[in-house]
Amino acid sequence: MFIQTEATPNPQTLKFIPGKPVFGQGNLEFLTPDEAGASPLATRLFGIDGVEAVFFGSDFISVTKGGQEWQQLKPAVLGAIMEHYMSGDPVLVDESSNAQVADEEFFEPEDSETVATIKELLDTRVRPAVAQDGGDIVFKGFRDGVVYLTMRGACAGCPSSTVTLQHGIENLLRHFLPEVQAVRPAEDAMGF
Repeated sequence: MFIQTEATPNPQTLKFIPGKPVFGQGNLEFLTPDEAGASPLATRLFGIDGVEAVFFGSDFISVTKGGQEWQQLKPAVLGAIMEHYMSGDPVLVDESSNAQVADEEFFEPEDSETVATIKELLDTRVRPAVAQDGGDIVFKGFRDGVVYLTMRGACAGCPSSTVTLQHGIENLLRHFLPEVQAVRPAEDAMGF
């Protein structure tokens, strides 16, 4: 089995491509070992000292490290992924037990058409590019001309994520939707 690795814009995160399906439809993120309980693969990866987060895309795994160097950590991650696929274990034992519940989206009913267009633009123009970098972007809300998004996987905590949000995505959305004035991380909406 050959597992490709790719760097991501986040130096703390590497993207591993096993050449086999990982999570099929959607994606799944584990930020702690406790969250990984229903996933034999995530549990194996969190068993490696230095692994801080695991993200499953349709055909890739993004692993975020702590303070260790990739040259020491990468062989252990490759070994854990290979061991998982050789074992025949599923990626997720019980999908209902660890399904990530989407946070409630927030927007005014009169903005539903604008929100539908925002989601379509994110799905067709932004998410594929972000997935290539080992992450995902999730719509959380729209209020007073501001779109609130959450970055996940390699994109969460990436030094360039603010630039991606405020320049790349904001410019795209403003081009197609004049009512969009800004794009911000969803954490900024917590005060509402």
